[in-house]
Amino acid sequence: MSPSLLLLLLLVYSSQASQFLGTVMTYYPKNTNIDGSWTVVLRYKLNFHSCTQSDSWGCLRDEGCGMSDVVLRKVDEERSGEWCQREGIMTRQVSSNAPFQLWLNSGNWIDNIKNGIVSWRAVTLVELRNRSDTGKANTSPQTTILPAVRVPSNCQRDFNLLAFDPDGDEVKCRYGITSLSECNPCTPLSVLNLSSSCTLSFSPTSNSNEGPYAVQLVMEDFPRETITLTQTNGTQTMKTVNDAISKIPVQFVLRVDPAVPSCTEGLYLPRFLPPTPANRAQLYTPVGQTLEISISAQANTSTISELLFSGPHNINQITQSAGQYILSWTPTENEDGESYPICFIVQALINSTKYHSELRCVIVTVGPDPTTSTTPTTTTTQTTTTIPPTTTPLNTTAINTTTTQNTTTIPPTTTPLLITTTTTPITTTIQTTAAFPTTATPLNTTAINTTTTQNTTTPPSTTPTPTTTASPSPVNTTEDTTAFPTPVITSLNQFIVGLRVKLSSSSPLSEENIRSTIIQQLKDELRRRGLPEDITLRLVSSMQLGVATTVTPGG
Repeated sequence: MSPSLLLLLLLVYSSQASQFLGTVMTYYPKNTNIDGSWTVVLRYKLNFHSCTQSDSWGCLRDEGCGMSDVVLRKVDEERSGEWCQREGIMTRQVSSNAPFQLWLNSGNWIDNIKNGIVSWRAVTLVELRNRSDTGKANTSPQTTILPAVRVPSNCQRDFNLLAFDPDGDEVKCRYGITSLSECNPCTPLSVLNLSSSCTLSFSPTSNSNEGPYAVQLVMEDFPRETITLTQTNGTQTMKTVNDAISKIPVQFVLRVDPAVPSCTEGLYLPRFLPPTPANRAQLYTPVGQTLEISISAQANTSTISELLFSGPHNINQITQSAGQYILSWTPTENEDGESYPICFIVQALINSTKYHSELRCVIVTVGPDPTTSTTPTTTTTQTTTTIPPTTTPLNTTAINTTTTQNTTTIPPTTTPLLITTTTTPITTTIQTTAAFPTTATPLNTTAINTTTTQNTTTPPSTTPTPTTTASPSPVNTTEDTTAFPTPVITSLNQFIVGLRVKLSSSSPLSEENIRSTIIQQLKDELRRRGLPEDITLRLVSSMQLGVATTVTPGG
């Protein structure tokens, strides 16, 4: 008897099944457990038309991606119902720190995608092996994106995606590759140019290119020097500056809209005003302290309607007036030391026509700001008295300053000489949100040879404690949804049918064969028999059936 497989398939048909608008996933390794297993927390965004729709990430092949708990909560929803973004927080416990892959592979993108994409697929490579340069497990690049961004067909616009890496790696972007299962298929956009530094450039195009496009990118981190990754079993792998360590998907919809009378920002297209933070700015906030991001924009011809954003699910939005907004976020102890991306766009309207500002993103690190320093006002007095042949002790009060002292030496005489130098540095407190490395300037010291005895008294350094007044946070209602281990798509007018299929083959069938070949053949046959074109057929589980042999006594 040939080997057989018993398959459980999930058949989904819905008149509203084509509603996907992309996804993003990032991860942070958490800790090694007593039993040698590892815990990793993955955060991902799911973008659909409705907040009731969802899907879940699963293991790509059998790579030991562990068990997981998932909770989905709403991040933001476009007012007219164009899209809803929810954040999933997935905690996985894996038996070792070996790399593994997760994928999202279910239904269809929104209708009428111009670059011919129908089915959605995304892959994340999780790398947890110990790095030789940091002594820790690798952390993925941190980024996010809104479900949809807009640009008029006659306007030039650059979309500078947030590309921040907590390990200090170089982050690069590329289009997905179909053969790596990173999308299905991975057709690039003819209307966009992608740089490796994660900037998407749109140039004016004809009205025949107007419509929605599926943007399917992969973001990767590369070490800045050759490093070694060590697995718990002692296996080591070398990574050069040309080898990606991990990869995450960045997928969203680009809408090329009809031409606008003027591309000048501030007329139809909203323009950001101070104190809106610059794109890719780095902000800091301690655990338990509320960070407030003030956003201001204007549009003189159109009417600003709303602020659209993507970030942690527990961000609160405060609308002060049209074009004046505050995003507030209070991190918890679980987020201490980690960095979180926040992106936002201001949307304006003329009747039902929508206009977007440029995309801006910031990275928020939970912890004190290393670039903030305070130097107290200090008076340093040095007195030197020389009376030959008597030696007078030298009393010196030292303080940490950046003041350079110039000393003038006068030949000894029989007359007592008194030299007094008073230095009063100005107190300066600098706070910055720019994402630049801190550079320390060394203090230059001039040594004076003398026969006097030196007594040095150093007062303790005092660091002022900043006082922060936080306004009461508005009440924010979030939606809690528990995702079950079995992936399910929920939408209106939907029929779900479970199928059991028994397959016989002269050779063993791998799960990959079933997913890539047999399921497609079954879908084609079902469509041939009259089912709609937009059906979705998914493999839920498979079972290898053994071969039973009966032996007759004496036979």
